[in-house]
Parts: sequence; structure tokens; C-alpha cells
Amino acid sequence: MKGVVFTEFLELVESNFGMEVADRIQTKGSPKDTGFTSVGTYDHRILINLVVELSQETGMSVRDLVLAFGKHLFQSFRRNYPETVVGVTNTLDLLQKVESVIHGEVQKLYPDAELPRFRFLPSEDGNFQVEYISARPFADLAEGLIEASIEHFGDDLKCVRTDLEGMPGTHALFYLCPKQ
Repeated sequence: MKGVVFTEFLELVESNFGMEVADRIQTKGSPKDTGFTSVGTYDHRILINLVVELSQETGMSVRDLVLAFGKHLFQSFRRNYPETVVGVTNTLDLLQKVESVIHGEVQKLYPDAELPRFRFLPSEDGNFQVEYISARPFADLAEGLIEASIEHFGDDLKCVRTDLEGMPGTHALFYLCPKQ
């Protein structure tokens, strides 16, 4: 997993819980002397450990923390890579760009990046479905990113998630439909 995800997570922790908490979870949740850099590559299990440690520190659920991190990551990506949202006016347009455009650009920068896949499925009722498939259990992160996109664009949508077969968090279906 690319280091930018780790550095952004620690930035979220520092800004919301303080430097001391960030230091403690990093000491407990990562290998000794691991200094994360945005261009490094790290085992995704370290991020899981960091989130679990933060959950124990704060009493917040792992799911809530990862959802919040997804929302933070969306804002960071939007700020640091504004070209990803140029000409995009809503969440559905952005999600359709993830696989072909955004992940294509990530692969150019980081050829060794192992990215999740997003498949767009027709919906019988005319709404929108996105299938998330990954070797890593970060469907909560994807859900946070989608929710942040909905908020950013002011879309009148809700995101309903269904976990599918496989290891929890690695295969999910996101159903986007109008808020009722």
C-alpha cells in the first residue's frame, strides 16, 4: 500500500486526536523505526494495526474511524490532485472516472500500486451500482470516499452498502439512489 495513505492517516490522527496519540499508535501499531513517507510502500496490515490502536485509544469503532479516514482522504486527494475533479459535476461522474482515469494516473506515478477494482453494474430501477473488489479489506474506506464525494458535490444521493462473499471488507456492492 502506498505511503501517501499512511501519511494521510497519521495527519488525520494528529489533527483530530493530537500528536501524542499519533505517536502512541505508531509506536504500538507499526514495526520499530518505521517512518512513513508518501512515496514508500508498506504492508496494508500495518494500517489496519494503526486503526485498531486508534480505536483502542479513542473508544471509537474501527468502522467509524475508517469511514472518517475515507472522507479525509477524499478532501486530501481533491486538494492535492485537483485535476481529478476538473469537469466533474457529481459523484456518479467521478465514480465512472475512477477505474479508467484516476487509477490510470496512479499507475503512471506508482507502477507497483495494487489498486482495488470498481465495476459498474446496471440497476433494474435506473439507479447506480458499484462493485468494489480488493485483496485488502478496505470497503469502509471506499464507502467513506463515496460519502465524501456525495457531500462535496451536494448530490441528493444515499449510499447503501452490501457486503458480498469473501473476506469481510474485500468485496462489496454500493447502491447509490436518491435520498427518500
